Amino acid sequence: MTNEVLLYTNPQSRGRTARWMLEELNAPYQEKILDYEKAIKAPEYLKLNPMGKVPAIVHRGQVVTECSAICAYLADAFPEAGLGPSPEERASYYRWLFFTAGPLEAAITDSKMLGIEVDAEKQRMVGYGSYAAVLDTLSSWFTEHSYVTGERFTAADVYVGAQIAWGLQFGTIEKRIEFIDYAKRVTDRDAHKRANAKDDALMEPAQ
Repeated sequence: MTNEVLLYTNPQSRGRTARWMLEELNAPYQEKILDYEKAIKAPEYLKLNPMGKVPAIVHRGQVVTECSAICAYLADAFPEAGLGPSPEERASYYRWLFFTAGPLEAAITDSKMLGIEVDAEKQRMVGYGSYAAVLDTLSSWFTEHSYVTGERFTAADVYVGAQIAWGLQFGTIEKRIEFIDYAKRVTDRDAHKRANAKDDALMEPAQ
């Protein structure tokens, strides 16, 4: 069975994060670009991901969706790249990976995209509490640590880094110095630049 990864993506999607992860691994992969008008909701793709969203990957007959899961899965599938956590790093690796996929994204979606502000007395009913609490919690980590697990780049930094970099770019995350510095560290990596160049090239015909 081939070790090649098949990436379903669109250059205007979270698929950029999955591609970045593949470039970090230097893993063998092919891409299948899905347009939003037809292909992403076509029956053949919905069999892989009934949500009709990208990215998704297929590796050794297994389907993985959700960017955070894709990053974690690929780190495990290609251990030679050294992007998975050591035993000592697992706590912070999983903590901030899931914190970003859960509370951070939910808080940004509600507060910045839908204009929903949760009343103080109801904040305990939502996983993120408040937008401010989420940002304070995450920024406090990066005030004292260079990366998600401390001082070493891992797969978790692909996902967390992409979310923070996008948030800074589109104004959904406050431009705090710790976020700015962290985003610069991770996006200055060669793999990120390669991934961005490939996705940007796919967008050129539409411009």
